[in-house]
Amino acid sequence: MAYVNLPYGIDNFAKLRSGGCYYIDKTGLIRELLSESFDVNLITRPRRFGKTLTMSMLAEFFDIRKDSGRLFEGLEIADDSELCAEWMNRWPVLFLTLKDVEGNGYEEAYDMIQFVISSLCGEHEYLRSSDRVLETDKQIFTRLLERSGSLTDVKTSLFVIMRMMKAHYGRDVILLVDEYDVPLAKAADRGYYKEMLNVIGKLLGMVWKSNPFLKFAVVTGCLRIAKESIFTGANNFITNSISGESYQNYFGFRESEVSSLLEAVGLPEALPEMKRWYDGYVFGKQEVYCPWDVINHVRLLMKDPDADPGNYWLDISHNQIIQRFLEYPRVNVNARFEALLSGGVIQEPIREDLTYDAAHSTEENLWSILYLTGYLTRVLPEQLPEGMKLLRGNLALRIPNEEVRSVFGDTVQKWFEDRIAVKDRSGLFQAWWSGDAERLTREVSDILFGTISYFDYREDFYHAFVAGLFSGAGYDVRTNSEQGTGRADIVVKEQEHRRAIVIEVKWPGKESANLERECEEALRQIRDRQYKRNLQLEGYTTILCYGAAFLGKTCLIRLADQKE
Repeated sequence: MAYVNLPYGIDNFAKLRSGGCYYIDKTGLIRELLSESFDVNLITRPRRFGKTLTMSMLAEFFDIRKDSGRLFEGLEIADDSELCAEWMNRWPVLFLTLKDVEGNGYEEAYDMIQFVISSLCGEHEYLRSSDRVLETDKQIFTRLLERSGSLTDVKTSLFVIMRMMKAHYGRDVILLVDEYDVPLAKAADRGYYKEMLNVIGKLLGMVWKSNPFLKFAVVTGCLRIAKESIFTGANNFITNSISGESYQNYFGFRESEVSSLLEAVGLPEALPEMKRWYDGYVFGKQEVYCPWDVINHVRLLMKDPDADPGNYWLDISHNQIIQRFLEYPRVNVNARFEALLSGGVIQEPIREDLTYDAAHSTEENLWSILYLTGYLTRVLPEQLPEGMKLLRGNLALRIPNEEVRSVFGDTVQKWFEDRIAVKDRSGLFQAWWSGDAERLTREVSDILFGTISYFDYREDFYHAFVAGLFSGAGYDVRTNSEQGTGRADIVVKEQEHRRAIVIEVKWPGKESANLERECEEALRQIRDRQYKRNLQLEGYTTILCYGAAFLGKTCLIRLADQKE
């Protein structure tokens, strides 16, 4: 196995290239970008698909203050000498990233905006000493740099800085805005959306509405924010979303690129498992891997070649989108979520122009958010299940890979546990402790009917389901714990009354199965493997043993003879 210097957490192109990091060449984007005519080009992709690194690469290529030829040596764009002569390091560039603008409240988030603008001014402090720049603009610039500017100063800051840059260089300015919608997404989550829109809408809206200093602007984000002032009046505005084929090769890793990386580290055999876990996102007609996941997992494989794939989304997302979907009062998603979690395909109407404040207001918007943020991906026409016909305006959707499926499953499990925790379970617990198997069969079946299967009704789903019935109620719940000469599926202990419950779960997996016989087998296993013995040695005086058989959303529960 070979060591490769991976760009873990590095989204600065110059740092990556000068540091000798492994780089999957995406510089062909520059040629494709310049082949289009636009004033403002919005590129929307989910988080963690290389947007910031790509924008850093564009800034390094165009910025007149830099000499970047060495950084691009050996890369695809360097072969186009004519294009490089016209564009490389020939234009003033203003590069703004808003990915860190957030706060628990508006004041905290606004402070972050001031900090970002101040930092931007610090990068261009040469403008304060330029003899070509208006003194009034220098005064505004100084206030912004010192974070003492008014709200109006902040709202007009990008326009003023671009005016100063045009005066200083005598050339139009290329504007790059990375993750433009992060402040609005965070604001919508935390209740100060209107205040944030008032700032961001003017801050960005001014620089592409009849701006005489603008060469062109490239903007990235997750969503195209519609019906708002941000893009209103933008001349020659185009959008390149995940549904379009433009730039489909430049965000995310293609399989050939992942395969080359694994060859470089000497682990080509890891590709099938990587594909199952991290591939499956469709941009345009191109299926891609998530770069963040690939880099994280290859980094782990270089330390431990036998390491199992992990869930790296958990580090970057609170998965509030799925949680809100489950809690939305007018949406019954159970059947569709179950279809998705079992690897199936659904079809839903998708809108790509949304506002964050209305993103969770309708079922249609919720499905759209799941699609645009990468939790679901498009199924191409040639990959549709046999017999599925798409309704007009609908997209066929699926969960892209095992990693996202695990995110769905974990979120659904937490939702179920939270839902059960607030439910009055006193009658259910009374039935368990009194040995009322008939009532348990009835009540557990009712609860099961209202859940979402997140393991395709395998036995581990039912283990988690039954254990979840006792969660948050003060009981000591153990799963697959050592009892007697084997492992009991579920053991519930209540020390106060020195009583315990042993539950053996059976899932025959056949529609023709006899649940009564499965329960008998479960009880026989409890008896033969002496699951009660350790509990008796621990001092528990009341021990109830149950066999629980499940098939789909049907269950049967039987109590062991207390004399056994």
